[in-house]
Amino acid sequence: MAQVLVIADDLTGSNATGALYARLGLRAVTVGALAQVERYADRVDVLVVNTASRHWTPARAQAAVRAAAMTAGEAPLIVKRVDTTLRGNPGSELDALLDVLAAREPSARIRTLAVPAFPDAGRSTVGGLHLVDGVPLTRTAVADDPFDPVRHSRVAAVLGAQSMRSTDELALDVVERGPDAVAAALRESTADVVVCDATENAHLRTIAVAAAHIAAADGTRWVALDSGPFGAALAGELGLRPAGGAPARILAVVGSVTDRTRTQLARTQTVLGARWADLDPGAPDPGAVLAELRAAAGEGATVLGVRVAAAPAPTAGSAPVSDPRAAARILRALAEIARHAVDELRPGGLYASGGDVAAAVTSALGADGFAIETEVLPLAIAGHLVGGPHDGLLFATKGGLIGGPDAARDCLEHLRAACTRRILGPTLSTAPRKAIP
Repeated sequence: MAQVLVIADDLTGSNATGALYARLGLRAVTVGALAQVERYADRVDVLVVNTASRHWTPARAQAAVRAAAMTAGEAPLIVKRVDTTLRGNPGSELDALLDVLAAREPSARIRTLAVPAFPDAGRSTVGGLHLVDGVPLTRTAVADDPFDPVRHSRVAAVLGAQSMRSTDELALDVVERGPDAVAAALRESTADVVVCDATENAHLRTIAVAAAHIAAADGTRWVALDSGPFGAALAGELGLRPAGGAPARILAVVGSVTDRTRTQLARTQTVLGARWADLDPGAPDPGAVLAELRAAAGEGATVLGVRVAAAPAPTAGSAPVSDPRAAARILRALAEIARHAVDELRPGGLYASGGDVAAAVTSALGADGFAIETEVLPLAIAGHLVGGPHDGLLFATKGGLIGGPDAARDCLEHLRAACTRRILGPTLSTAPRKAIP
């Protein structure tokens, strides 16, 4: 049985959504025909079904979604993937999906979280209005789309024009107050569908955390109506794991203390739930850091690492003092932490930020070198260690001043997906490939 069933209405969106789950370490496959749905439903973690129904009549689209849901069977999380600009039949297709679930589980408490925001693609929802780069839908090109013109900017209005389900809205200021406030608002609402505001990835995770808490507390069965990232966030918070077991652990060693790096690491905390142990630059204590890492691993953290704590700000009128000996001590401590953590925690992948740190860690692990496989982003490289006791360990490295806010997240997610591919094998093909004459 798949952990996640995603029903989408076009191939591009299907594949893009599947990629978001793959970054979580889940094996995702996109299929179309019902025979393919049946064939792969029990062979993957995430089954993405493309009904190709965006430009169909509501009745025909509903029939396609109904058939896909019935053929795929049960899954812990079911997602109705919609266009990032809400074109097509989102309300009609949601009704068809919910009808199937209600018939299959008549006693279940089934509710829908409509979170169409895709912050990385410039799609946000504020005050119930869906925006493209800050502009309401009805003032963008989709209002004049020749196939599916969007007549409303309010998400609830788009759904209400097609769906029989009741809707409510959860405002951004509630989301900003955190998971407890969101959970309280969701419990208070009696609507079948709750449209949630979100403008950044952290908001998606906040809503997902709240939904997961409610599901654990009272068994509410959440359906996600989203354009990709919220469903993936909810899968993570619900604890959905690859068929082969828990996701591989990723260890990070970060020596850079720049503001850019701190912003990147903060993003990994909000998006990936990363756990960071701070190394005191004034008195490096590898043992204390290792104890924190062991504790984080024991609590189930799958992304964990060490970073150098910020040094105290210089007093007024004084300038920062550069101490090469202190820098050397920090490097030695980071290398020692990496060596012991790799031996004890057995991560599937290792991430190092900063050229000096990457060199020190590689040396401490006894590697001969680094086999380069791909460029995750400019000046961020991934591959594996060559030689030594950790030969083959997946490895990624990035300069401390390189990349935007999501650069560290991208490297860590790349490693996690690479771990899954290595564990589960390279292909799901049902027949050997024919040789080319």
